[in-house]
Amino acid sequence: MNARMWFDACTVLVAVIFFAVAWPTLHLTHVVPVAVQPFIAALAAFPVLLIRLNPALGWAISAGSALIIALAIPHQPGNELPIQVVHILCLFVLLFAVAVRAPVPIVAVAWGATSLLLAATMSGDGGGFSGGAWAWPIAFAAVVLFAMLVRWLVQSRKQLLAQEEENELERARRAILEEKARIARDLHDVVAHHMSLVVVQAQTAPYRVEGVTPAARAEFESIGATAREALNEIRGMLGVLRSDGQLPEHAPQPKAADVLGLFEAARRAGVRIDWTVDGLLDLVPESVGLALYRIVQESLSNASRHAPGAPVRVSVVIGTDALHLSVGNDLSATVARPVGNGGHGLAGMRARALAVGGEVSAGPRADGGFEVQAHLPIAATSGPVLDTSMAAAVADATDR
Repeated sequence: MNARMWFDACTVLVAVIFFAVAWPTLHLTHVVPVAVQPFIAALAAFPVLLIRLNPALGWAISAGSALIIALAIPHQPGNELPIQVVHILCLFVLLFAVAVRAPVPIVAVAWGATSLLLAATMSGDGGGFSGGAWAWPIAFAAVVLFAMLVRWLVQSRKQLLAQEEENELERARRAILEEKARIARDLHDVVAHHMSLVVVQAQTAPYRVEGVTPAARAEFESIGATAREALNEIRGMLGVLRSDGQLPEHAPQPKAADVLGLFEAARRAGVRIDWTVDGLLDLVPESVGLALYRIVQESLSNASRHAPGAPVRVSVVIGTDALHLSVGNDLSATVARPVGNGGHGLAGMRARALAVGGEVSAGPRADGGFEVQAHLPIAATSGPVLDTSMAAAVADATDR
């Protein structure tokens, strides 16, 4: 048996005990015909059966019958109670249940009506108020206050359990997200690294291997394009695994239009920069836009570091099939721009371009300045490209 069944069994037992006491003792307190005594005793005892199903209804039946009994049935000589003691106990029990479960306005009505019932009928001559009658409202108030305390404790416990359950669900959700992010990082490190090497090797094979036929060159280009497409799809699936959006590395990547912010920031930093943009940056695919942003970022950083004070000119031409970038700086009056292929910055730019099927060339100009040029295809490229860690892996591969 569960707790509810045990409670119902105890309630039935209490009602039977109340009835067994009320019926045999009713003739001692009231003048009632023998045939009517079981019904009066039932009105005193059996409303307690509603304590779980509907305590307010049980209280209403018990209080209403108490009022009728007190007014309609005469007392035995020497009895000052308007109703039986069993009836009073039943009222106490039902008022307690109402205070625990019913809305507060109903609790107030039940307490006031019960107190008024006994206070008004409790007298030696059958009517009016007496000094001792005022003890009943105080007693009922104590019952209601104790029941409200129990009610608030139960509600607080339920709220605490609900909050603990919610916190447990939140911890489980965060654990799942953390595990998804860990899986995404592992897949990124293992799969994306090797896929990026496939792209680089396929696109550089015609330049590293002698005697490559046109058919073989086309095959290498097809392998590179397929590998790039597979890499982009893999990164799309990894984005789903890392979709909690809480960590900094999950923030949106820069787009082509964001290069204008780079130009403005460089000018505010004191770089003498001029730029022209021919075409709409918003139409550049996301992967090409990220590569363009990183190449421009690295080029401006190199120009300000190796040729401080020298004017910088940037040109971006957006065609239907490709994007052409040119970043050049004049010779600095204080520091000469070193000649050569540079360090990992240039290798990283080349890796960025290779990842989207483009190319980057960089070197000194005849007038002593330095220029970086990038050619990035647009038509056949879409989706996200390698992030910083992947680009670093590609850069290492190109250096080797």
